[in-house]
Amino acid sequence: QYVPVKGDHVIGIVTAKAGDVFRLDVGGSEPASLSYLAFEGATKRNRPNVQVGDLIYGQFVVANKDMEPEMVCIDSSGKSNGMGIIGQDGFLLKVSLGLIRKLLAPKCEIIQELSQLYPFELVLGMNGRIWVKAKTVQQTLIIVNILEACEYMTPQQRKQALAKLSGN
Repeated sequence: QYVPVKGDHVIGIVTAKAGDVFRLDVGGSEPASLSYLAFEGATKRNRPNVQVGDLIYGQFVVANKDMEPEMVCIDSSGKSNGMGIIGQDGFLLKVSLGLIRKLLAPKCEIIQELSQLYPFELVLGMNGRIWVKAKTVQQTLIIVNILEACEYMTPQQRKQALAKLSGN
């Protein structure tokens, strides 16, 4: 089970709207809260269009055992910096935290090799959630399957699997 850590970037699923706050399932023991003002350009009049079921990529600003975890979708200068609502037509998968750390490492071979296969978008959450979207559903699912298998493959096995897919 994921334990929220201050500063972690995670993918949460909106489970409820309560007044000015959204409740998000982040895979921890309790839901995280997210104020509607924690988005770039949000004001009392200009609220973000967030619905129950939406995926949100954000960062923890409060995370300790005595308080409810709290997320924001803006950095210290008030910019979204890639955070916010994630597109509807992608695929969300859950992997181990070890694989996430591997994928987030600079110069990650897995992502470099996959990007030679098809163009795709990828959002990695420190809570073990990955959102993937390629041009077609088929390409998206192929990338999802490779990411899931990566955990148990050696780099050599992975290269062979990718070579088969790219037709070489």
